[in-house]
Amino acid sequence: MSELSLSRRRFVAGAAALAALGPTGSALAQGAASGSLTYGISMFDLPLTTGQPDRGAGGYQFTGLTLYDPLVAWELDVADRPGKLIPGLATAWESDPADRRNWIFRLREGVTFHDGSAFDADAVIWNFEKVLNDKAAHYDQRQASQVRPRLPSVASYRKLDAMTVQVTTKAVDALFPYQMLWFLISSPAQYEAVGRDWTKFAFQPSGTGPYRMGQLVPRVRLDLVPNETYWNRKRMPRLARLTLTCIPDALARANALLSGTVDLIETPAPDAVPRLKAAGMRVVGNDTPHVWNYHLSMLEGSPWRDLRLRRAANLAIDREGVVALMGGLATPAVGQVQPSSPWFGKPSFAIRTDVEAARKLVEEAGYSVRNPLRTKFIIPTGGSGQMLSLPINEFVQQSWAEIGIAVEFQPVELEVAYTAWRQGAADPSLKGVTGGNIAYVTSDPLYAILRFYSSRQIAPTGVNWSHYRNPEVDALCDKVQASFDPAEQDRLLARIHEIVVDDAVQVWVVHDTNPHALSAKVKGYTQAQHWFQDLTTLA
Repeated sequence: MSELSLSRRRFVAGAAALAALGPTGSALAQGAASGSLTYGISMFDLPLTTGQPDRGAGGYQFTGLTLYDPLVAWELDVADRPGKLIPGLATAWESDPADRRNWIFRLREGVTFHDGSAFDADAVIWNFEKVLNDKAAHYDQRQASQVRPRLPSVASYRKLDAMTVQVTTKAVDALFPYQMLWFLISSPAQYEAVGRDWTKFAFQPSGTGPYRMGQLVPRVRLDLVPNETYWNRKRMPRLARLTLTCIPDALARANALLSGTVDLIETPAPDAVPRLKAAGMRVVGNDTPHVWNYHLSMLEGSPWRDLRLRRAANLAIDREGVVALMGGLATPAVGQVQPSSPWFGKPSFAIRTDVEAARKLVEEAGYSVRNPLRTKFIIPTGGSGQMLSLPINEFVQQSWAEIGIAVEFQPVELEVAYTAWRQGAADPSLKGVTGGNIAYVTSDPLYAILRFYSSRQIAPTGVNWSHYRNPEVDALCDKVQASFDPAEQDRLLARIHEIVVDDAVQVWVVHDTNPHALSAKVKGYTQAQHWFQDLTTLA
């Protein structure tokens, strides 16, 4: 984790490097934007355009980091290594040595929103209020439901001066800057201009991002055009127009690419990949910190409180078979993170395919193929990041049936699945549901580890959906957040991962490679090792 150091020196150095680019720029600085591309995305609808996208991490690449900016950004223009935290609308940030709960953010001068109004500390506080203060006149429940669980540490915030903001966390949290990756800034002036109506704002959005909105047709398409006064010259769009079009069916996306209706697609149908390659399409992917898994309820009365059943559910799955189902566009998961991660550790429970061992554990728990455990899981029908959601779920369902676990699926649209995920296993709407499939990014310590295993993050505060409680894990999570030493953080995180794998807290299936297929027309695409992607690199 050395590249993710949270030291003040790292942040200030990064700030200086990016500040050297200059506060503003124009399309002419990098050569005039030209040409157009159409991108077929796997969603039923475009993510929210008001500032905080819905539809999971995948939504951020489409209507988040195109139209808006965060205070703290993620390096996305590299493909051969993981990115790191870099300055965004904040040029530097640091934890106050006098009180480590206080984080000071120095804001970038000379930035304007798409509507021409100035970005400043007042705008930052207004954006915190819109998602964290339900008494604020401009509070938006739709945006709040997306980002509030991503900001679990925020206790309060205040303006120090015109270009400085202080955010106070509930406790000392050395990992807090990672939470700010998800907090995007929209324009207070534009909200006033459209009559204080978030629905109208969605069709006339204003952020500080590299793209402006052209035309939006809900559930159909979104046109993005360059913001010619964008402050970051490195991210000036190279296209005169980028169109996002909704094609939720994987085979339909492949056919649209083959016919020339679109120029690139995400998540091509695996059985269409040979045909795509034969037609001259490039199929690209990358190591992606992203896991496809099941959360299991640990509530009283849940069958998954039995460690034998949790381990059996992990041992029953032929992960190489799932990879084959994905046409090789995935890698087996033997934990929350890849074995190459500094946070993997050395779990004693080796996740593998061992059907006989799984069957024996199920029988020890009192069930069998003739007398199966019967329970219900909620699963998404598809969407960005969910890969081949229904086929993979059906593959796993059959694997479990062969050892005496009979799972009934309740398929729902992706955003409904996310809502259930944030509500947690104890929510009354999930009565009778003991597990759920959801895929998500695992790019940083908070998103990979703490938000799922700390009891402080039990839903709806965070996304510890299972209501998992382990005193040793809680103590380790607290130590991670209190440490500003990256090496110590890595050691503590690895120990947490060892414990949760040994506890078989989840059923881990595969890691995504985030595959894309591109026509020969597409130039300049850089696929970062993240679920965030920078669409300004497209040409």
